[in-house]
Amino acid sequence: MSKRPFIDERQLALTGLFEIPRKPAETPGALNFSIELRGVLSDALKKTPRSRYEVAARMSELLGVEVTRFQLDSWTAESRDGWRFPFEYAAALEVACETTCLQELLTRKRGSRILVGEDTLKAELGKLELLEAEIRDRRRAIKKHLEGKR
Repeated sequence: MSKRPFIDERQLALTGLFEIPRKPAETPGALNFSIELRGVLSDALKKTPRSRYEVAARMSELLGVEVTRFQLDSWTAESRDGWRFPFEYAAALEVACETTCLQELLTRKRGSRILVGEDTLKAELGKLELLEAEIRDRRRAIKKHLEGKR
Protein backbone atom coordinates (compact mmCIF):
# COMPACT_ATOMS: atom_id res chain seq x y z
CA MET A 1 0.00 0.00 0.00
CA SER A 2 1.56 3.30 -1.06
CA LYS A 3 1.42 6.30 1.17
CA ARG A 4 -0.38 9.36 -0.06
CA PRO A 5 1.72 12.53 0.14
CA PHE A 6 0.75 14.93 2.89
CA ILE A 7 -0.90 18.02 1.45
CA ASP A 8 -1.13 21.08 3.62
CA GLU A 9 -4.47 22.74 2.76
CA ARG A 10 -2.91 26.15 3.38
CA GLN A 11 -0.64 25.56 0.38
CA LEU A 12 -3.67 25.29 -1.86
CA ALA A 13 -5.25 28.53 -0.73
CA LEU A 14 -4.92 31.45 -3.12
CA THR A 15 -3.92 33.76 -0.32
CA GLY A 16 -0.83 31.61 0.14
CA LEU A 17 0.26 32.37 -3.42
CA PHE A 18 -0.09 36.13 -3.32
CA GLU A 19 -1.30 38.86 -1.05
CA ILE A 20 -4.68 40.34 -1.87
CA PRO A 21 -4.80 44.02 -0.89
CA ARG A 22 -7.59 44.75 1.57
CA LYS A 23 -9.28 48.04 2.23
CA PRO A 24 -8.42 49.12 5.79
CA ALA A 25 -11.07 49.62 8.41
CA GLU A 26 -12.49 53.12 8.36
CA THR A 27 -12.33 53.61 12.10
CA PRO A 28 -11.38 56.90 13.75
CA GLY A 29 -7.64 57.48 13.33
CA ALA A 30 -7.15 54.48 11.02
CA LEU A 31 -5.66 56.62 8.27
CA ASN A 32 -3.39 58.72 10.46
CA PHE A 33 -0.04 57.42 9.26
CA SER A 34 2.27 60.37 9.86
CA ILE A 35 4.89 58.28 11.67
CA GLU A 36 4.81 55.66 8.92
CA LEU A 37 5.13 58.41 6.30
CA ARG A 38 8.21 59.76 8.05
CA GLY A 39 9.68 56.26 8.01
CA VAL A 40 8.96 55.79 4.30
CA LEU A 41 10.52 59.18 3.49
CA SER A 42 13.55 58.34 5.61
CA ASP A 43 13.99 54.95 3.90
CA ALA A 44 13.72 56.55 0.45
CA LEU A 45 16.44 59.04 1.35
CA LYS A 46 18.66 56.25 2.73
CA LYS A 47 18.20 54.00 -0.31
CA THR A 48 18.80 56.59 -3.01
CA PRO A 49 22.36 56.94 -4.30
CA ARG A 50 21.92 60.73 -4.10
CA SER A 51 22.84 62.75 -1.03
CA ARG A 52 20.11 64.72 0.73
CA TYR A 53 21.60 67.89 -0.76
CA GLU A 54 21.27 66.38 -4.26
CA VAL A 55 17.71 65.22 -3.58
CA ALA A 56 16.78 68.70 -2.32
CA ALA A 57 18.37 70.32 -5.39
CA ARG A 58 16.58 67.95 -7.79
CA MET A 59 13.26 68.52 -6.05
CA SER A 60 13.82 72.29 -6.20
CA GLU A 61 14.48 72.04 -9.92
CA LEU A 62 11.35 69.92 -10.52
CA LEU A 63 9.06 72.03 -8.33
CA GLY A 64 10.34 75.49 -9.15
CA VAL A 65 10.54 76.28 -5.42
CA GLU A 66 13.46 75.89 -3.07
CA VAL A 67 13.64 72.67 -1.07
CA THR A 68 16.49 72.38 1.43
CA ARG A 69 18.27 69.56 3.20
CA PHE A 70 16.93 71.02 6.44
CA GLN A 71 13.37 70.54 5.15
CA LEU A 72 14.09 66.91 4.18
CA ASP A 73 15.53 66.28 7.63
CA SER A 74 12.54 67.93 9.31
CA TRP A 75 9.99 65.95 7.28
CA THR A 76 11.64 62.68 8.32
CA ALA A 77 12.35 63.42 12.01
CA GLU A 78 9.73 62.11 14.44
CA SER A 79 10.74 64.84 16.87
CA ARG A 80 9.72 67.58 14.39
CA ASP A 81 5.99 67.08 14.81
CA GLY A 82 5.10 70.50 13.40
CA TRP A 83 6.76 69.71 10.06
CA ARG A 84 4.52 67.91 7.59
CA PHE A 85 5.59 66.66 4.17
CA PRO A 86 3.60 68.54 1.51
CA PHE A 87 1.56 66.16 -0.65
CA GLU A 88 2.24 68.28 -3.74
CA TYR A 89 5.96 67.46 -3.34
CA ALA A 90 5.41 63.69 -3.50
CA ALA A 91 6.05 63.23 -7.22
CA ALA A 92 9.21 65.35 -7.09
CA LEU A 93 10.59 63.35 -4.16
CA GLU A 94 9.87 60.09 -5.94
CA VAL A 95 11.62 61.29 -9.09
CA ALA A 96 14.59 62.63 -7.13
CA CYS A 97 14.97 59.36 -5.18
CA GLU A 98 13.99 57.11 -8.12
CA THR A 99 11.25 55.36 -6.15
CA THR A 100 7.50 54.82 -6.00
CA CYS A 101 7.46 54.52 -2.20
CA LEU A 102 4.89 57.26 -1.57
CA GLN A 103 2.47 55.91 -4.16
CA GLU A 104 2.90 52.45 -2.62
CA LEU A 105 2.22 53.79 0.87
CA LEU A 106 -0.96 55.56 -0.21
CA THR A 107 -2.26 52.60 -2.22
CA ARG A 108 -1.57 50.25 0.72
CA LYS A 109 -3.63 52.55 2.92
CA ARG A 110 -6.49 52.38 0.42
CA GLY A 111 -6.31 48.62 -0.14
CA SER A 112 -4.89 48.66 -3.64
CA ARG A 113 -1.60 48.41 -5.51
CA ILE A 114 0.23 50.32 -8.20
CA LEU A 115 1.43 48.94 -11.50
CA VAL A 116 4.46 50.47 -13.17
CA GLY A 117 5.72 50.17 -16.72
CA GLU A 118 5.12 46.85 -18.46
CA ASP A 119 3.26 45.51 -15.43
CA THR A 120 0.30 47.63 -16.60
CA LEU A 121 0.36 45.87 -19.98
CA LYS A 122 0.62 42.45 -18.30
CA ALA A 123 -2.39 43.26 -16.13
CA GLU A 124 -4.35 44.44 -19.16
CA LEU A 125 -3.39 41.25 -21.03
CA GLY A 126 -4.59 39.17 -18.08
CA LYS A 127 -7.92 41.03 -18.04
CA LEU A 128 -8.35 40.41 -21.79
CA GLU A 129 -7.58 36.70 -21.39
CA LEU A 130 -10.19 36.43 -18.62
CA LEU A 131 -12.71 38.23 -20.80
CA GLU A 132 -11.97 35.86 -23.70
CA ALA A 133 -12.51 32.86 -21.41
CA GLU A 134 -15.83 34.29 -20.19
CA ILE A 135 -16.96 34.87 -23.79
CA ARG A 136 -15.90 31.34 -24.77
CA ASP A 137 -17.83 29.86 -21.82
CA ARG A 138 -20.92 31.95 -22.59
CA ARG A 139 -20.78 30.96 -26.28
CA ARG A 140 -20.57 27.26 -25.29
CA ALA A 141 -23.54 27.61 -22.93
CA ILE A 142 -25.67 29.28 -25.61
CA LYS A 143 -24.77 26.61 -28.22
CA LYS A 144 -25.55 23.85 -25.72
CA HIS A 145 -28.91 25.46 -24.94
CA LEU A 146 -29.76 25.83 -28.63
CA GLU A 147 -28.75 22.21 -29.40
CA GLY A 148 -31.09 21.02 -26.64
CA LYS A 149 -34.04 22.79 -28.35
CA ARG A 150 -33.69 20.81 -31.59
